[in-house]
Amino acid sequence: MRSLQRQSLVVVFLMLMLFSATISVAENKSDLEELYAPYAELLERFVVEKDLPGGGLVSAFNYDQAYVESSTFALLDQQRTRLAAFDPEILTDKYQSIAFWVNAYNFFMIEHLLTNPLKGQLVASVWDYGGRFSPFKKHVFERELFTVGGKKYSLSAIEKGILLGNEYQRKGWKDARVHYAVNCASVGCPPLRKQLYTPGNTDELMTANTVRAFNTERQLNIDGRTLMLSELFKWYTDDFVEAAGSIRNFIKTYTDEQRHAQIDQTDRIVYIDYDWSLNRAENFCEFR
Repeated sequence: MRSLQRQSLVVVFLMLMLFSATISVAENKSDLEELYAPYAELLERFVVEKDLPGGGLVSAFNYDQAYVESSTFALLDQQRTRLAAFDPEILTDKYQSIAFWVNAYNFFMIEHLLTNPLKGQLVASVWDYGGRFSPFKKHVFERELFTVGGKKYSLSAIEKGILLGNEYQRKGWKDARVHYAVNCASVGCPPLRKQLYTPGNTDELMTANTVRAFNTERQLNIDGRTLMLSELFKWYTDDFVEAAGSIRNFIKTYTDEQRHAQIDQTDRIVYIDYDWSLNRAENFCEFR
């Protein structure tokens, strides 16, 4: 009888340990989602995704609706406050860290557009803030306007200094798919997703975004012997070559065999003009 009781106690103890471990894992998985809950609500309410024939995806943000809803600015304030108080040094896992900074970049881009209208009107492009052609004025991506853990960051610092920077490279975390996750609020960008990046979905979501972006003519098109690519490949050639050995190899990683054969027949690259119009639905032909 005592032996049976001891066995029962052991079983109960093991079940309690398993339950505790399960709760702990669940809490860890939900930490980032809890941190970004206000931003996640903005995505859910104002991002519109549209599936395209062939597996492509485009998305738009409803800035006009977000701008007129008072609750939007409460959510923006909540998210800013949370990020200002958050210490990113506690992020020790690759996809936890990537998810955090991708969400931060995308949130800050949206937040800046909604809280900085010009003459009472939302801008038509991020370049309306100036600096694109002036060597004397920083453009919007270089301005240290955004606070994380008490420190000011620019969007470029988040993207190039952290996500694609030397420390990430040293850790083995640098990932060229980040170019298909961060969103510069423009038609030419890969799609902003309706869902939050989390430690559990970031790897899969970055791959999906890359694949689906390549199934849009705005990002990739093949015309006979000409490979037509987004200017992302001109600006960040080194990242794509570092990741796969060549631009063509990187593209092949995220396209099917039919595309591979077409890519192999090309002998020159032409870059598609980047469309910097704000990523609102009316600026996409796919939404018309």
